Formats: sequence, C-alpha cells, structure tokens
Amino acid sequence: MSYVGPDFEPPQPRRPRRGPLTVALAALVPGALLGWLVYETVGGSGDDGGSGRATVRSSPPPVSSASDTPADDAKKPSASPSRKPTASSTSAPAPASGPLKGKVVVIDPGHNPENFQHASEINRKVNIGTNWKECDTTGTSTNDGYTEAKFTLDVAHRMRTLLEKQGATVKLTQDGDRPYGPCVDERARIGNQAKADAVVSVHADGSGAGNRGFHVILPGAVHAGAADTRAIVAPSRDLGERVAGRFVAVTGSAPSNYIGDGTGLVTRKDLGGLNLSTVPKVFIECGNMRDSKDAALLTSGAWRQKAAQGISEGIVSFLRG
Repeated sequence: MSYVGPDFEPPQPRRPRRGPLTVALAALVPGALLGWLVYETVGGSGDDGGSGRATVRSSPPPVSSASDTPADDAKKPSASPSRKPTASSTSAPAPASGPLKGKVVVIDPGHNPENFQHASEINRKVNIGTNWKECDTTGTSTNDGYTEAKFTLDVAHRMRTLLEKQGATVKLTQDGDRPYGPCVDERARIGNQAKADAVVSVHADGSGAGNRGFHVILPGAVHAGAADTRAIVAPSRDLGERVAGRFVAVTGSAPSNYIGDGTGLVTRKDLGGLNLSTVPKVFIECGNMRDSKDAALLTSGAWRQKAAQGISEGIVSFLRG
C-alpha cells in the first residue's frame, strides 16, 4: 500500500540505512528480538504506549497447507482457491472440528481490483474518528503492472484455505464481488459485526526502490469521535508480534529497512481501518512492490503461499494463546 491514500499520510524522512540484516536484527527492540530468535531457533515463530515487548511462548503447530509451492506467476491466473462471490463479507462453512473451531477470523484484502474505475466513489470522505479520509484508493503496483489489489486477494484466498482447515470460520471484507471498496470505515465495521477474534488487513507497500522488507502496523490508543481503540491496543500488539514472528520464520523475509527501526512493527493512529475497530486487528505490508527484489517475491505464487502460511500461523498462535 502506498503511504499516500485514505489510510496513509506521506512518509516521514527516511532514516539512515542500518546496513546488513544482522545489524538490523541486532538493533531490534529487546523483547521483540528475543521472541523472533526463539522462533528462529526452536521453530516457533511505533510507539503510542506500546511496550515493544514480545512474550516468548512455545511454537504453535504449523498451519497445514494443500500446496506449498503453487506454480504460477504474476501474469498467469491465480493458483489460489476460487469461489463464486456472494456478498461483501464472504465466508464458507467451517470444518466440523479443528483447533480453531468456534473462532472467527476476518481477512481484509486491501483495496479492490475495480477501484480504478470508480474514482468519485472511492474519493468521497468518510469519518475515521480522528478526522475524515477518502473511502479507499486503488493501491499500488509493481513496475510491471502487477497490482496490490490482485496480490492481496490472492494471499487472502490462500489464508482462508489454511485457516478453514484449522476449523476457523473465515470471512473476507471483499472477494472481488463488489464494484469498489469497501470504504475503510466499512472494512472495520465488517470485522466488528462479525465479532471477529482476529482481523488482519493484507497489503503491499509502494515505497521507493531500495526500501525492502515487511512491517506490521499496530493500532495506537485513540479515543476520539467514533474511534476508541483503547481496549484492543494490547491484544492487537500480541497478534501483530506473533504474525511478524511467523512471517520471518516462514518467508525468510527481513523486517523493513525503512520504517520501524528494524523491528518490523509500527504503531499508528491515522488508519481508519484500525481506529474504528473494536476487535483485535493489525495491518501487514508484506513487502515493497516498487523494489525489484521485493517485487520478484510478491509476484511469485510459491512465495505468496509462504506469506499466507506465515500470517496464518501467527493468527493461529494468537488464537490458541
């Protein structure tokens, strides 16, 4: 996702590069570093009042996958599972049993493939509690034209398959079944109305070339207008740390080298999708579509399966406690 749009402000001045990944990891917030090192060693895996602490817990069992290496690329039809769209909040019956039986997960694929055809609709302002922002944006794309909206929907489909195999009831905020959107306020509302146990909004960044890596965005404490995130700040941080830890372990990707001070975690108060949420929720920027090396990963079906696996394992870890 580009940092110019409905849920993003222009980026802050870029900090100096920290050098090789080993240097970046050495600079991690101690708690987060410890959590990730434990994940890497034993297979388990922004401020605004957040502790920056990652609690060390035993690793969850891997999320089962029907296909770890689907053979496709950015210019071929998606290898992810497909369904006939029904409504803006879509779901399928959960399996009768599994460790996540009774749990509801909402996956929010960023943007919509048809947003570019509805400029007036997505540019209208909606109230995000702290101020007003555009309903949505078109998202970004790689230099070769592979769109963020296509990427996010593909990863969402893969996540849905993995999580349903664990017994979860999974809902998507959109499944290519509506002409545009939904707007950022409706995206939050879908998760709230589903009484979701966890919500993850999937994105990819549109930063400058040379900026690489993923980062997870956590809600800051906001209490203004229709927004009150105070009750979800702590559980959302827990969710975000687990997703980040498993994303590193499964994909091998490093935390962002341009935002988050090497931690892979960023706290923000200007995102409508987070501000209006009443259930634990995080965003993940899986990589930078404008960097050729990151783009090579994001356009690989095999890597997208790993991304879906890493995010899903983080969700499973959070829900199982």
